Amino acid sequence: MTTTEIIADEKVPTIEIVREFDATPEQVFRTHVDPELYAQWVGPRGLTTRITAWDARTGGAWAFANDQDGVEIAAFFGSFHEIRPDERIVWTFTYTGEPDGVALEKITFERLPGGRTRLRVLSVVESFEIRDGMLASGMNVGVEEGYAKLDELLAERS
Repeated sequence: MTTTEIIADEKVPTIEIVREFDATPEQVFRTHVDPELYAQWVGPRGLTTRITAWDARTGGAWAFANDQDGVEIAAFFGSFHEIRPDERIVWTFTYTGEPDGVALEKITFERLPGGRTRLRVLSVVESFEIRDGMLASGMNVGVEEGYAKLDELLAERS
């Protein structure tokens, strides 16, 4: 079982997520920019992800909703600030229920020996209150289950 680290810095309002995958950076990157693939793995089990906008390019925008039993329970949106193929994505990430709580996220895809990848996600928010609210929301369940689904998707595609 692969471990996901979720690290909250004591000095700045950030969350860092670190996870390794048994796939190349090119494969892991593709699952982050292809809307059909992204919808298959992001978020907790028991929810489906419906992409409502997706323009994965520098300057593009994105939006998706999470549905449970056909009912929308959460929605998110943002913009792609930078897409650097197979290396990094910089985007904004906003939960529609907290429109003032925008996060700036940098996602990097680090090549490891053996065709593996270390994924790092650094989220920067405006305040510790927002950061701590994200942590208390149960985001760890969505992250852990989403990455487990991503492991399964990558295994199917290899």
